[in-house]
Amino acid sequence: MNLLNPKKLLLSKWTAVTPVAKQKHFLISRVIQPELPTDPIELVEIESVFSKETQVIPWRNLQDADVWRQGWV
Repeated sequence: MNLLNPKKLLLSKWTAVTPVAKQKHFLISRVIQPELPTDPIELVEIESVFSKETQVIPWRNLQDADVWRQGWV
């Protein structure tokens, strides 16, 4: 499994293993910085390429190969 660095996720491409409402391909549109600079990054905002809808998810969810694939597959 690739080790992900949350600081390098911005604009990376992801494919949902199980698409919902034709939303399969996503970009990381924003890495959400914690309130305190010493706290670790926990959340990212993903944007659907198809609908442009966004949602906030914990970046560690991207490590689950049953849910996400890196790149556009």
